[in-house]
Amino acid sequence: MRLLSLLLLIPLWLGSSQPALSANVKDEQLQLRPNNNAKLLVLGDSLSAAYRINKQQGWVNLLRMALQDSGVEVINGAISGDTTSGGLARLPTLLKTHQPTHVLIELGGNDGLQGYPINEMKQNIASMITLVQKSGAVAILQQMQIPTNYGKRYTQMFIDSYEQISDEFNVPLLPFLLAEIATDPELMQADGIHPTQAAQPLIRDFMLQHLTPLLNAEAQNQAAE
Repeated sequence: MRLLSLLLLIPLWLGSSQPALSANVKDEQLQLRPNNNAKLLVLGDSLSAAYRINKQQGWVNLLRMALQDSGVEVINGAISGDTTSGGLARLPTLLKTHQPTHVLIELGGNDGLQGYPINEMKQNIASMITLVQKSGAVAILQQMQIPTNYGKRYTQMFIDSYEQISDEFNVPLLPFLLAEIATDPELMQADGIHPTQAAQPLIRDFMLQHLTPLLNAEAQNQAAE
């Protein structure tokens, strides 16, 4: 089942508090420090895999181009339809092959849409974070959302699970990457599920603003060692 399959034909996303793009981020933090040698692995699903659009125009590749002059490398490890169990199975090879300094975990949407038990999804994400941290990389978690079609209890448990994991492992939690896009039909594909090519630069800018302080902070820590 692909991410958000058929369920976003009616945009019934559960509203949750999402930081504004500029919240708690200073202007100077939005510029990467020179000679930043960070390597970011994006472990995600169709929202990061440029589903049905030119892969070169997907937000991950646009992010790669935006960061390359600063020395940051971006690897797209996203696969359409992936779940947390799939990501967990693929992660060891990705870590060994690419040896990233940072790993963005953008998974869980398909788990929720398939009605997977929340505890199993949380355990998979926890295991991924543990693998990332044991490799010496920085784990970054992406908040995911599902439509309210699944009922208030399950949907709220799904959303809350990301904050719980973030708190438990003390890892950054980024806002949902379609927070300002999912309900705009002009920025969504005809299936009402996936963002259009026109939406990709907006997602890139959104992600760049939230990721840059994290990449800078780690670069600073490494420089101090």
